[in-house]
Amino acid sequence: MTGLLPVSGAALSADARLLSSIRDVGARRGVDLDYTDDAATAEMLARHRRTLSAAEHGPLMWLGSLALVAAIVWPFLGHTVPAFEGRPELAFGPAGPLLVVAVTSLVVVRRHWKRELLHPRLAGYREVLGLARAHGVPVTHVPGWLVGRSMSGDRETVPIPAYAGVEPLPAGPEPASGEATEGVASAAPPAVPAKPASVETYEAMADEGGWHDEAGCLLLFVGIGGVAWAVSEGNALGHLAAVLAVPLAITTWLAGARQGRERQRLREAAVAYVQALSAAQSAGASIPELSPVLRKLLEEEAEKARG
Repeated sequence: MTGLLPVSGAALSADARLLSSIRDVGARRGVDLDYTDDAATAEMLARHRRTLSAAEHGPLMWLGSLALVAAIVWPFLGHTVPAFEGRPELAFGPAGPLLVVAVTSLVVVRRHWKRELLHPRLAGYREVLGLARAHGVPVTHVPGWLVGRSMSGDRETVPIPAYAGVEPLPAGPEPASGEATEGVASAAPPAVPAKPASVETYEAMADEGGWHDEAGCLLLFVGIGGVAWAVSEGNALGHLAAVLAVPLAITTWLAGARQGRERQRLREAAVAYVQALSAAQSAGASIPELSPVLRKLLEEEAEKARG
């Protein structure tokens, strides 16, 4: 969807102290990558994300998962097979080897995933983000996979390091009128796009709704139950329940459809806003931290693009 980085090279290079610390990170970890090069950093992150995804969803993961399911199910179904009657070694025995295969496969997957997550380039980049925060540089977003949330739920396997805050640089004296500044004309950084009202609305309502389908089905079942009761018991109240419940179910579904269309429209506006932020970042703007809703949207769109 977008090439929005956690922090741009321009923002990292604005403070000479931060830039020096970043150079030290690369030298200490033996990384031949300039973290202030946005194109190289984006390519590095994309490559390692693909490697981690392959480790999480590769054949060995499928083998371990299927073997685990088979190991759990076998003791309950094995003895029901006529050919295994009177032969407990076949009715129950295979569950043990299957469990060994499952645990071994999943452990290997986990170790491979963790080894990739601790790659020097990724570990160095996490240090860079921690240093940026310490120097007061806003980190727009931290992808969940970068800190190991993809296989650990909400827990971060390798969180961004926390460093002591660094005092901001004192403001230098303004040059005199007409004074040259090393022969280079100073250019103001590009402005960060203002957040549209539609995006703010999307952030406010992103987690709302989602109950219309369930409520509509429940009301429909009430109407059907009312008709069945009226027919079986000869009670007119059942027909009244159907008359009330079925239109209400339809109204609920229509309201849900309208809300879904509105949410989709607002989502598209939010996607366009994040793309505008990406363009501004590429032009040298320092992008503030995204809200949790926009961070989630960013990751969802990135997953959709990879899928």
